[in-house]
Amino acid sequence: MGLGDHLDDLRKRVIAALIVPLPLAVVIFAISDWLIELIIRPLQKVQLAGGWAPQLQVLSPPEFLLLEMKLSIVAAIVISLPWIMWQGWKFIAPGLYPHERRYVHLLVPGSFILMVSGITLLYYVMLPLMLQMLMLFASGIDSPQVLLPATMEPSHVMGATFPVGRPELAAIGQAWLADDGRSIEVAVSATEAGHVQVLSMQLAGQNAISQVFQLSSYVNFVLALALGIAFAFQLPLVVLLLNWIGVVKVETLRKRRKWALLVCAMVAAIATPADVFSMMIMLIPLYLLYELGILLAVWIPASKMRGPVDADAEA
Repeated sequence: MGLGDHLDDLRKRVIAALIVPLPLAVVIFAISDWLIELIIRPLQKVQLAGGWAPQLQVLSPPEFLLLEMKLSIVAAIVISLPWIMWQGWKFIAPGLYPHERRYVHLLVPGSFILMVSGITLLYYVMLPLMLQMLMLFASGIDSPQVLLPATMEPSHVMGATFPVGRPELAAIGQAWLADDGRSIEVAVSATEAGHVQVLSMQLAGQNAISQVFQLSSYVNFVLALALGIAFAFQLPLVVLLLNWIGVVKVETLRKRRKWALLVCAMVAAIATPADVFSMMIMLIPLYLLYELGILLAVWIPASKMRGPVDADAEA
């Protein structure tokens, strides 16, 4: 095809690629509340485990609406990635050799699987550990203590009784002091399942720093981590592709493990918050992915992908 035909085909592919994510973003916007709940759940679990209030803040009236729109667009693009990649493949496939098409047939699905695996690992393992460690840094600064002479039992304050510890059975209106002594919990209403809903009130004077985060800042933090993880988990395919096109050999990859470890450490330092613990959480799976790339290069060499017929055809 001529240049004009290529540009016309590119325009058609771009329009076709946008057909799915645009209406999908509208559909996802209807469930954006659930999406936000899903993202903040790891933080809330860490907050509850550490005795902090499981809440986030919005600091402007349109902040929550703009965040829902942003998440809807990002989620629509991520879900539509197979369709978008398929349109890109339809555009470039006519200009590739047969063995190069085989490369893409393996690399594209493998890239999507690695991306999903990385984000899953981030959500269930890496993110909770990072949040717990980062929040512990600010929990060691205590407020000045106010001490009074003890004239009554610790659980009796102004005639009210606050037993220590959550009871096995609770009635509506019952209150108690949490086990960690940081909050007072109250049973406020009954549910259809026969349970009572418990709300907590944090006690002032425990920590000098109140760790209540802005919702948009936290979501941007998670999205940035997810983006970094999605790119970092492409390392095995990058190693495999470099081996296929003859840039590096398996023996070279094995000899350069120290340099690979250094590069992985640099990538982990860039993709994670500025603390050693988070970097190590990222570094370990990243280096294991490098080793996976070496194994893939051994198991799937370029000769197997090319085949004798393709080599003769190119010659």
